[in-house]
Amino acid sequence: MLAACEGIFQYNPNQVIFKDDERNLNQKNIERIQARPLTDTVKFILMGDTQRWYDETDAFVKSANSQKDVAFVLHAGDISDFGLSQEFKWVNEIMVKLNCPYLTVIGNHDLVANGPAAYRKIYGPMDYSFDYGNNKFIFINTNSREYVFNGTVPNLGWLETQLANNPEKKNAIVIAHIPPFDGDFDPKLQDGYAKLLADDDNVKFSLYGHQHTFRDGEFYEDGVHYYLTTSTGERGYWLFTTWKGGYKAERVAY
Repeated sequence: MLAACEGIFQYNPNQVIFKDDERNLNQKNIERIQARPLTDTVKFILMGDTQRWYDETDAFVKSANSQKDVAFVLHAGDISDFGLSQEFKWVNEIMVKLNCPYLTVIGNHDLVANGPAAYRKIYGPMDYSFDYGNNKFIFINTNSREYVFNGTVPNLGWLETQLANNPEKKNAIVIAHIPPFDGDFDPKLQDGYAKLLADDDNVKFSLYGHQHTFRDGEFYEDGVHYYLTTSTGERGYWLFTTWKGGYKAERVAY
């Protein structure tokens, strides 16, 4: 009986175990992106909230692969539903079928249970940035409720430094899961966050997920356009084309 029980219960769903090719994926994919030849325009996709929609995520990959000249895909968070390592693995097994690299930002569901440890191992830091062409992409954790609105998330000091460190005045594109006008964003930090974006002439638009619907607009009437992508469960994503000083956004249903 003991032998049988050992066989049944040896797997803990909260284990954080990844193979070498499942570790530090964001940095590995940044290196793949930066190895691509540069052109005057950069085309990328914003999608998100895969959670338990594995069939729909597979359909997303097929749709994304039908788009021409896409340099990479941005996943706007909620990769998992319960923060389990296996969920991150399942989504990655689907996303690696893309014809291009993909990058992630952490969502509130990814912070459940051992999700933070799993996310760091498979994807890397929660706040990070990289440059490609005429763009600087800044990924930041905005899941304030999971930190009981303690004033540390999002890290506005880090964001300010990232925005300031842009000597070539590239398009500065901030990507997060929860937008500042959402109830899960720390209300004490909302105005400061929005002001950082609005005060930077290089920030024209910012990208989010979380609300499982398409939304976009100048929510603060300050010159910054906010875009929210719908979930894979709703079978849609944004297709962006950027160039120095400008961009175009298109909704795609699949």
